[in-house]
Amino acid sequence: MVWKGIIDGMLVGFSASVPLGPIGVLCIQRTLQRGRLSGFVSGLGAASSDIIYAIIAGFSLSFIVTFIEEQFVWIQVFGSIILILLGWHIFRSNPAKQLRKQRSGKSKNSYLQDYVSTFLLTFSNPLAIFLFIAFFAGFGVVMTNSGIYGQLVLITGVFLGAAAWWFLLTSVVGFFRSAVNLRRLFWINRIAGATIIILVVIGFASWMIKHLFF
Repeated sequence: MVWKGIIDGMLVGFSASVPLGPIGVLCIQRTLQRGRLSGFVSGLGAASSDIIYAIIAGFSLSFIVTFIEEQFVWIQVFGSIILILLGWHIFRSNPAKQLRKQRSGKSKNSYLQDYVSTFLLTFSNPLAIFLFIAFFAGFGVVMTNSGIYGQLVLITGVFLGAAAWWFLLTSVVGFFRSAVNLRRLFWINRIAGATIIILVVIGFASWMIKHLFF
């Protein structure tokens, strides 16, 4: 029973993490620029934030879901602005300066900052609640009758599944890191920053069109 809950949770967590949105692009960029561990820790921040939304979705915390639905527009706008600013920062960043800071030990970025930043960025996307509701339903995972212990086992599986995806992604990207020189890293920053901005704009525009015209 325990292993079934773990496996079910891992399927949900892995599947929910696979779509490469802005956070995935950010983790790839950090892996290429600062190493696999930086990218993986960033992914763990996203996985930890997913856990909160998975708990809300699984435990059916109606008050929080209702609040998010009522304030969804403002939360969506705020999260989109933050991600666009992040994309612009990456787009304009100079990889040569950042590498010099890392080698001299003056870099302001730490693994804790990597973790916290992606945690907060992922948490600013309330759509994750409805994503997990869909995955729980799609995989036939029922939490209400399993008791607190069963629910905790399932949530643990969700985290492990999400962490497994980020480990796999950053390991594959990190394998090619040695082939990335400063010139390529410069363009990777440009592409990553532009991609984050484009994804956010497309996502927000799609949401606006869907809710205003349909």
